[in-house]
Amino acid sequence: MPLALLALAVGAFGIGTTEFVMMGLLPDVADDLHISIPIAGHLVSAYALGVVIGAPLLAAVTARMSRRKVLIGLMALFVAGNALSALAPDHDWLLAARFLSGLPHGAFFGVGAVVATTMVAPERKARSVSLMFLGLTVANVVGVPVATLMGQHLGWRATFLGVSAIGLAAMASLALLIPHDHTHAPATGVRGELAALRSLPVWLALGTTVAGFGALFAAYSYITPMLTDAAGYAGSSVTLLLALFGVGATAGNLLGGRLADHSLRGTLFGGLTSLVAVLALFPVLMNTQWTAAAAVILLGTAAFVTGSPLQLMVMEKASAAPSLASSANQAAFNLANAGGAWIGGLALATGFGATSPAVAGAGLAVLGLGVAAAAAVVDRRRVAPQGARKRVVATHVPQRSETLQS
Repeated sequence: MPLALLALAVGAFGIGTTEFVMMGLLPDVADDLHISIPIAGHLVSAYALGVVIGAPLLAAVTARMSRRKVLIGLMALFVAGNALSALAPDHDWLLAARFLSGLPHGAFFGVGAVVATTMVAPERKARSVSLMFLGLTVANVVGVPVATLMGQHLGWRATFLGVSAIGLAAMASLALLIPHDHTHAPATGVRGELAALRSLPVWLALGTTVAGFGALFAAYSYITPMLTDAAGYAGSSVTLLLALFGVGATAGNLLGGRLADHSLRGTLFGGLTSLVAVLALFPVLMNTQWTAAAAVILLGTAAFVTGSPLQLMVMEKASAAPSLASSANQAAFNLANAGGAWIGGLALATGFGATSPAVAGAGLAVLGLGVAAAAAVVDRRRVAPQGARKRVVATHVPQRSETLQS
């Protein structure tokens, strides 16, 4: 694997850290800015909104630019957003800065995934994407806990200055390691990129992402009450258990990349089926502390096995113009985050117990399997007529001997 993938992973590490660290800093930010915790929670939503809007918008606007320059520019925007977050004088300014920080998120992962696949042999494409995503999963294991501790001891502004420094390191890595010859400006332009989004297989792949990762976030958004109320853990143990989730996610990400290079659709179906099983077993696994810890690891592994296959599938369905579709898949991840949390909250509000969001998540994973199956059927129907046309053409091509005789 080329060293240039390390540059993409460094950028992904910074983005993953700033995305999730706000959850741990909410009390500190609320106290410092004299706002309530629910109002401070809007800072999380502002970032997610920036991702959803920025992913397709920035990918479209930069469609004819060199992908190397786009990646460096996106990381520069990321640095600016986090630096402004550190300097924000009040809640409104911080809200705007968080939105700005989220804008480059989806486009960076979308364009970065396209660049990663151009630097490796065809049989290693999924692994190259998984190595870029490795920065995101490692951020949950190392980046977020360290950044949270930094914020608690040095102030939350120091955290965002630290993340800005990671962004500067990523910019330097991208400039030094990403080769020019693999990142030329695409010839399709905005129209070609938009045309790719008119494809039914692309939308089915995006739908699989929303349903599959919506299943994850339906459970993960409420993992703390599951661990404390159902499994009996003390609140102080939750941080370590969430780090175990990151370990599982990292393992699943690497495993999914390797398996998907052998069977893309088989890995996707296997990952979603595993996710259904893990979530459906959550009410049982949360009965004891050691099985609950195992459940957290298995949840991260099963969910992130599908990450690289889903990203690569969207790119393959939009092979002529993959940048916009790849970035749109990142917006789909964030829609899954919001939608899954909402559905899990509805399940919890019904009074069926602390583990009910996981059961709701299992239902969403089944829906993801259904969408993935529909996508497979559509692919087979599209391939069959092409094969038939090729056979018809072959029967009408005169053989060499027949031509000579005539």
